Amino acid sequence: VITNLLSAIPYVGMDIVQWIWGGFSINKITLTRFFSLHFILPFIIATMSGIHLLFLHQTGSSNPLGLPMNIDKIPFHPYFSVKDTLGFIIMIAALTHISFGDPYLLGDPDNFILANQLVTPPHIHPEWY
Repeated sequence: VITNLLSAIPYVGMDIVQWIWGGFSINKITLTRFFSLHFILPFIIATMSGIHLLFLHQTGSSNPLGLPMNIDKIPFHPYFSVKDTLGFIIMIAALTHISFGDPYLLGDPDNFILANQLVTPPHIHPEWY
């Protein structure tokens, strides 16, 4: 459905959709491509973020000319790297606490209702009613 939105592009839209799908319909090739994309994309984003941090801390964020200005500079390591690592550890600890300590905290209460094959929930009905 989402890939069909690309077909709205004039002249080349349908060609782009067929190229993404790997044919005229969604098939095994499409699933393989999207699985590969979803697997490799976090690594690409992490690499780009690391490169961005490297360049940002080499030249500074408010130094558009890139001139060496060592006035009031604080080195990235150990000051900022320790702070970032501590924040990462705190977030992982909070996620672990929620996941293992109270896994149903953010769940939907309707998930705890026992399933009954003979009764259809009242909010599910055909469109013609």
